[in-house]
Amino acid sequence: MSALFADIRIAVMNLVEHGRRTAFLGTAVAVVTCLFVLLTSLSAGIRDTLIDTATTLSTGHLNVGGFFKITGGQAAPIVANYETVQKVVLRAVPEVDFMVQRGRGWGKLISDQGSIQAGLAGIDIEMEPAVKSVLEIVQGNIDDLAQPNTILLFEQQAQKLSLKAGDSLTISAQTTRGVANTVDCRVAAVARDVGLLSSWNVFVSNDALRTLYQLKPNVTGALQIHVKPRDVPKLAGIATRLRHALEQAGYRMMEPDPRAFWLKFQTVTREDWTGQKLDVTTWEDELSYMMWTFTALQGLSFLLMLILLAIMIAGIMNTLWIAIRERTREIGTLRAIGMQQTGVARLFLFEAGMLGVLGAAAGVILGGIVIFLINAARIHVPISVQLFLMRDTVHLKLEASTLVMAIALITCVTGAAALYPSVRAARRKPVDAMAHFG
Repeated sequence: MSALFADIRIAVMNLVEHGRRTAFLGTAVAVVTCLFVLLTSLSAGIRDTLIDTATTLSTGHLNVGGFFKITGGQAAPIVANYETVQKVVLRAVPEVDFMVQRGRGWGKLISDQGSIQAGLAGIDIEMEPAVKSVLEIVQGNIDDLAQPNTILLFEQQAQKLSLKAGDSLTISAQTTRGVANTVDCRVAAVARDVGLLSSWNVFVSNDALRTLYQLKPNVTGALQIHVKPRDVPKLAGIATRLRHALEQAGYRMMEPDPRAFWLKFQTVTREDWTGQKLDVTTWEDELSYMMWTFTALQGLSFLLMLILLAIMIAGIMNTLWIAIRERTREIGTLRAIGMQQTGVARLFLFEAGMLGVLGAAAGVILGGIVIFLINAARIHVPISVQLFLMRDTVHLKLEASTLVMAIALITCVTGAAALYPSVRAARRKPVDAMAHFG
């Protein structure tokens, strides 16, 4: 044990003695660690947005939706007698935190100044425990969505239609029987954009959506199920269990298809069946059209980190080669007084390891400060960047696991980079090493 402490003491003294080189390498390690923390936190922030924001605005953790076909070639995204389906869900999924029912539709929003196409999400605002915490209202009052024939727009939509809270617009769509119908709505509120999630979607009161599509009160578009946070990683198993429970209750089920419901229309209309079929999906299925951006960003981050780590490894190895050459006679002396090859190798590895730990710790602290400043600044990004960030401001999420992983990874990489030079240094013959000059 005393020999180990002696090696550590020598390693610390060498780092202090060669302060300029130590500072240079430590800074390089800290910068790489800081970039690793930033990139990982960016990916975590996007995933956090998807889980928290998207599963509130667009989908639940799990969804029971489906289609009703009046004829073989005409399908509507509705769930009939949804109260009965709710009872089956509550029995089969004890992990439920809360559940809401949302209408689904697609229509044309028409104002005096223009028109846009938009997805229509029917909502009972009084039964929604999370929407108010996710949306930032810039005009009007979101609670007014409880009133008949009301609608919530997002900023860009309101700007295109030249509307503000209190104004009126007309929604035009085809009913489930293929008949054109319209309904007049008042703009109850205008919410701040949330990136791609708000670019094509609006909220209307459920009664307005039912009036537009001429649906009965016991009909909805989908049941959005939110499970407790600890159960989110288990969604695949819960979805399988729920699907089996619905089949046991006598419901016809669609084949599992990891796509958003609106991407299934073409497949459903080609199938030869009528009546109701239910579909169970996860939030990742419903947001599959967006997940490629998250995957692409993760791939780019991984590639960038590989490049940075390669540069860091090359720098550490080159610097250690120089240091070993400068200390060749020192190595020979240590070997001559009895230090074994493993001891010499361990000495250099201790130096590299301590350099990695200190540099990584500094990088983690620096990364944490940068993340705090970026989140506090609420930096707005253009629409093209919102496609990747899933929101209109930069949001980084720093997790404790990221800090531990960053220090462990960078320390291991630093030690691995020092391994080969250390072994080569330890293999020098004492006589040759002591006779070395330069």
